[in-house]
Amino acid sequence: MSNVFIMSKKTYRPYQPNQLLLLPPALQDWLPHDHFAYFLSDVVDSLDLSQIERTYERELRGYPPYHPRMMVKVLLYAYCNGVYSSRKIERRLQEDVAFRVLAANNQPDFRTISDFRKRHLKALSDLFLQVVKICKKAGLVRLGHVALDGTKIKANASKHKAMSYSRMVEEEQRLKAEIAELLQKAEQADQAEDHRFGPHRRGDELPEELRFRERRLAKIQEAKAALEAEARLRAGADEHEPPEEPGPKGPKGGRRRKRPKAEPAPTAQRNFTDPDSRIMKGSDKQFIQGYNAQAVVDADTQIVVAAAVTNQAADAPHLIPMMEQVETNVDEMPEEVSADAGYFSEQNVQWLLQRRINPYIPPEKQRHSERRRAKSPRGPIPKGATLRDRMRRKLQLKRHAERYRKREQSIEPVFGQIKEARGFRQFHLRGLEAVNGEWLLVCLCHNLLKLYAFSQAA
Repeated sequence: MSNVFIMSKKTYRPYQPNQLLLLPPALQDWLPHDHFAYFLSDVVDSLDLSQIERTYERELRGYPPYHPRMMVKVLLYAYCNGVYSSRKIERRLQEDVAFRVLAANNQPDFRTISDFRKRHLKALSDLFLQVVKICKKAGLVRLGHVALDGTKIKANASKHKAMSYSRMVEEEQRLKAEIAELLQKAEQADQAEDHRFGPHRRGDELPEELRFRERRLAKIQEAKAALEAEARLRAGADEHEPPEEPGPKGPKGGRRRKRPKAEPAPTAQRNFTDPDSRIMKGSDKQFIQGYNAQAVVDADTQIVVAAAVTNQAADAPHLIPMMEQVETNVDEMPEEVSADAGYFSEQNVQWLLQRRINPYIPPEKQRHSERRRAKSPRGPIPKGATLRDRMRRKLQLKRHAERYRKREQSIEPVFGQIKEARGFRQFHLRGLEAVNGEWLLVCLCHNLLKLYAFSQAA
């Protein structure tokens, strides 16, 4: 039976996937003229990348590297679109039109991308300051009111790889006993084999189970020593000098005074994968192995003007350093600052008042329903009122309560955009210095997207 083709009366647009192009394509025709990729390319072209470029100009040997400006554009565009894995970036360079336009059809592999990010992380994080200054020049940094807050972000490590100091002591003793037992068995086996095969057999081979226990013991001893060093620092003792033992001869012939031995708390923990990370309570009340990412945001524009990462769960110690970073980045202090109750301390409030910054920091956490039901106080402030009492009374007044609400409308949406819209819920690097650089890179990309939105609206 012959094939019968029925001609359709409907006319479609030409579709020939295998047709060759007669003229070479222009990359500029692949995307709309107002696409974010072109905007990002123009911004990166205006940035000073000499810190990165110098590392390549010193070495003239070898195959020419990829252009640093191209690599920066690809990396920033990836972070702006929530693509953080170097392997996924490599795939996008093959499949995504915008990535191919920015890379001019270059396709570095994932190892090259990962090595570039690690090698130049400090220089990449320094670009955050350059972008903040561009935002200020564009009128997006006003500093009438800034909001400060922190968010807990998972480290690139499992909380199950952490161990408490008391458990370290127990494991150290157990592993030492097991290693001694295995060594004794190995010695007995060597003697038996020497008797059987002769004395010329090499006897330094260690059983696999012994090597595993020795490696684990070394890790535990390293973590245990680090916790003890931190405890000595907190106690004011010298990290490198052991406590003095009582002796018969002191400096004047008497007995030498014994220095109190500083010992970590039994519950003090250290992670074997990322020792700088800590166990912290996340926003969902679940404990995570992570870091405390801090940010200061211009309340009117949601531009991040200062950012840093700490492994301290408490927020209060970071208010003054973050405000000092604001002044360093934009050469001036804000008029007002709002932060949640975690940042309250009389020292913080006093520091802000001395610099003529109007603080909005509640002394204790309040539920939204309680804040709505609270009535404005009447009458003069009592003469003996403390800073805590004054701040509590201030935030009960309607006009000041409205100013404090700017925090919820500015900083919390920024964290929502970073963690929910762009999916940054875990650091990909390890160590406090590395995650601090990665957080600055994330905040830099947030500012670029805000700057692009502003340029489109103008």
